[in-house]
Amino acid sequence: QVQLVESGGGLVRPGGSLRLSCAASGIIFSRAGFNWYRQAPGSQREWLATIGSGGWTNYADSVKGRFTISRDNAKNTVYLQMNNLKPEDTAVYSCQYSTIAKDYWGQGTQVTVSS
Repeated sequence: QVQLVESGGGLVRPGGSLRLSCAASGIIFSRAGFNWYRQAPGSQREWLATIGSGGWTNYADSVKGRFTISRDNAKNTVYLQMNNLKPEDTAVYSCQYSTIAKDYWGQGTQVTVSS
């Protein structure tokens, strides 16, 4: 059974940093690619970043240069390092893993950027 569990969200001041984690189980982690998404109230879900099984990465323009996606295959965990956070980064952040048959999502973690 595939499970994704996010953690690391919280309240941070503008300009601050957070590192989100996504712990995966039930898959061959080293062979999997993962995505981070976010969804703010009243907005559509927004794709942020992708990391492939080989470690290649891709980012949305809205977060390029501020966010970094990484993975630790020994810990079956994907990370999203978020720097220089802005109020408009406030959202629920979720990780995603896809197979041909199905998309898997974690429960999400709330990030609030406010002074």
